[in-house]
Amino acid sequence: MIDWQRIWHEDDAIRRISPTRAMLALFSLFYRLIVHLRNRLYDRQMLKSVKLSRPVISIGNITVGGTGKTPCVIMLARMLQQHGWQPAVISRGYGGKSAAPVNIVSDGKSILLDADVAGDEPLLIARSLPGVPVLTGAKRALTGQAAIDRFGAGVLICDDAFQHRQIFRDLDIVLLDSKKSLGNGHLLPRGELRESAEELNRAGCIILTRADEATLLNQDVARITGASRIPVFQSIHRFKEMINHDASSRWSPDELRGRKVCAFCGIAKPASFKKLLLEAGADILSFIPFPDHYAYHRYDLEGLTEQFQPLNADYWVTTEKDAMRLAGHSEFSKMIRVLRMEMEIKPSSGSFENFIVGRLKAAACQGQKYAI
Repeated sequence: MIDWQRIWHEDDAIRRISPTRAMLALFSLFYRLIVHLRNRLYDRQMLKSVKLSRPVISIGNITVGGTGKTPCVIMLARMLQQHGWQPAVISRGYGGKSAAPVNIVSDGKSILLDADVAGDEPLLIARSLPGVPVLTGAKRALTGQAAIDRFGAGVLICDDAFQHRQIFRDLDIVLLDSKKSLGNGHLLPRGELRESAEELNRAGCIILTRADEATLLNQDVARITGASRIPVFQSIHRFKEMINHDASSRWSPDELRGRKVCAFCGIAKPASFKKLLLEAGADILSFIPFPDHYAYHRYDLEGLTEQFQPLNADYWVTTEKDAMRLAGHSEFSKMIRVLRMEMEIKPSSGSFENFIVGRLKAAACQGQKYAI
């Protein structure tokens, strides 16, 4: 498996010019040209975006993974529920095995698909949002229309869709990691950028995630947001609670203080999970990271058990997203505890909430005949 993080990071042992990096830089140039051409075709309406009969909010980023889109989707859906907007979430369903054009993960009442079929993130969103339909499919115009026709959705939240311009959005929310908002500054595959920083001009607002770790915007981002007057909000990821495998038991974050813990996870930025454990006061005996969206096999779990059992830890812990991929391993799942995290806008969520509701109401008042 290619160690992309080692290749991308400029402060590693292969910082000097290498044949690998030279080749990736060439591929990155071609990728930049293709992305630039595609965006200009949409800007000039030579490629058309499908406009649905309900407002659409996209939550995305311009880097590869790990900015906290899933907690943001959950936070936004709950906020819109409270304002009576009847949200539905539509997602591509990354990692899901279904090839159907429209997959109903949740009808708002029941969970209908598992992580193998739906993908771990859509399943996590569905379990976190009772009353909110969650659908997946490669073409969001189809899933969005299905959410409107079948469930009467009043607003659609598009998960990970900043680059998916086939569907018209009334608002693009872009998440940037506070520590490395533009990664190493290079486009794929030489770096983590999906598109250049200038494309942030399309954003309706930016949320700077993990703002408790850093507070300064990248200079390029600050220049773009300042010139375009794009609102910038800050957020943190907060450890909400710890639960068992079926959420029948719950513990407060204080339960981990001074406890001996063995941890594992398969997320884009495992260091952020480890940081949450340390902040909760856990004594980490072992921490094992896996690749993002990792599909756990029986031998993986047997290996974890062999490593963890001799350490006599108080808890074996993982993330809620990982727990979605462990549902088929019930015996192992019963031995672990799951950490639930949530996004919180700082210093006050009121300004963000007012901004979102104001944008939706403005869209409804512009002759677009959206239903509130």
